[in-house]
Amino acid sequence: MSDLSSVTILVPGKLNPDTLDTLKKTFDVEHVLDRDVSKLSQERRNSVRGIAMMGAVPADMMDALPNLEIIANFGVGYDGVDVKHATSKGVMVTNTPDVLTDEVADTTLAILLMTVRELYAAEKHLREGRWESEGNYPLTPMTLRGRTAGIMGLGRIGLAIARRLEAFGLPIEYHNRSERTDVTYRYHPSLESLASSVDTLIIAAPGGAATERAVDAKVLKALGPDGVVVNIGRGTTIDEPALIEALENGTIRAAGLDVFENEPHVPARLIALQNTVLLPHVGSASRHTRGAMGDLVIRNLTNWFQGQTPVSPVAESVKAGILPRRN
Repeated sequence: MSDLSSVTILVPGKLNPDTLDTLKKTFDVEHVLDRDVSKLSQERRNSVRGIAMMGAVPADMMDALPNLEIIANFGVGYDGVDVKHATSKGVMVTNTPDVLTDEVADTTLAILLMTVRELYAAEKHLREGRWESEGNYPLTPMTLRGRTAGIMGLGRIGLAIARRLEAFGLPIEYHNRSERTDVTYRYHPSLESLASSVDTLIIAAPGGAATERAVDAKVLKALGPDGVVVNIGRGTTIDEPALIEALENGTIRAAGLDVFENEPHVPARLIALQNTVLLPHVGSASRHTRGAMGDLVIRNLTNWFQGQTPVSPVAESVKAGILPRRN
C-alpha cells in the first residue's frame, strides 16, 4: 500500500470509534465534531480530498472543499448525501452495502417478534415482580401464525428479511420500484395494493424524496385493524403523525420501529403508546457489523487514492462514470 498519510480526510460529526482510529493511522484526518467546516482555515479546506461520514453531506459542505474527490458514507443508506450535486462536481460517493445486511435482517425479525408477542412488556412484567405477585403475563392477542408479510423494498436487506420470514413459515409479498425476476413472491405495483393484501408490513426501503411519507394514512387504513408495521429503513418513509393516529384509534394494531422521522427525537405520543416497540436505531449496531462497515469505508478510500475503483460506489456515481483523479 502506498503512503496515504498526506491525504487529508474530513470526518464531520461522529463516526464509529474503531473506524476513526484506523483512519487516523492511515490518513491525515481532520475531525470536525460540530460539522462546521467554515471554522477551518481556507488552507485546510483546500487540503481536504475525501470525506468519511455518517449523516449528511449537503451541497454547501462540498462547495467549501474545492479539492474534494470522494465521499465515503458509513451506512448503506446515503440519502443524507446530495448525490446529484456530488455527481455534478465529479465527486465519487460510496456506501457500505452487504456487510450490514444480515445484522439488520436479524434485528428486523427480533422487532417483529417483540411487537407481535409483546416480549418487552412480558419481560417488564417479570422484572417488576408482577409474575410472582399477580400471576402469569396475559395471553397475547397476536401471533406470527397465520400472518402474511409484505415487504416494501426487496433489495439486499429486504430479501434477507424475506428468507428469514420464509423459515418462520410466513408467505411473502412485496412492493418494489420494479418487479424482480429472481423471486417467486407476489409483486404489487403499488404500496396500497400490498398493504391491502397483507397484515404485516415491513419497511426496508431507502430514504429520499421517492419514498418520503410513502406509508401514509391510506396505506395504514389498507393494512387494517390487525395490521403490524415494522420499519428498519428510514423514518422519513412513514408519515409519522398518521402512524401515531392509526395506532391510537385502532386503524392498525401495532408497530415496531427502529427509525424515526427526526432522530433522535421521538414524539411523546408515540412513546406513550403501549402497542409499540421502539428502538434507538440499532439495526446494525454491533461492534462486529460496525467494524465491517468501517473496514469497507476505509477500503473505498484507500482504493480511490491508489487510483483504483472503490469497492462499493453508489449507482449514481457508476452511471456518471466517475473515476479516480490522476494527480
